[in-house]
Amino acid sequence: MTRNIYVCLLAMSVATYLIRILPILLIRREIKNTYIRSFLYYVPYVTLSVMTFPAILTATQSVISGALALAVAVILSWKDGNLFRVAMASCAVVFIVELFI
Repeated sequence: MTRNIYVCLLAMSVATYLIRILPILLIRREIKNTYIRSFLYYVPYVTLSVMTFPAILTATQSVISGALALAVAVILSWKDGNLFRVAMASCAVVFIVELFI
């Protein structure tokens, strides 16, 4: 049983190391393909969105209040863009919805 844990740790270590070292070894020149460059440009934004979206919905006591706060935040940020106003409005929506649910 103990040996199995070490095999799992070794496999995870190798997988993590390969994911980090393979791009360095395989891509030595500048990437000139515009499609690949645009894809790589948006990877950080997509990763942040994928990690943040479930947390927004599950951070409150009900998914409904989280979804309504998300909708208010998207609309306000699209129209105004002021981070403080968006955050305060989202918190207010969660507070009000949680009072009635």
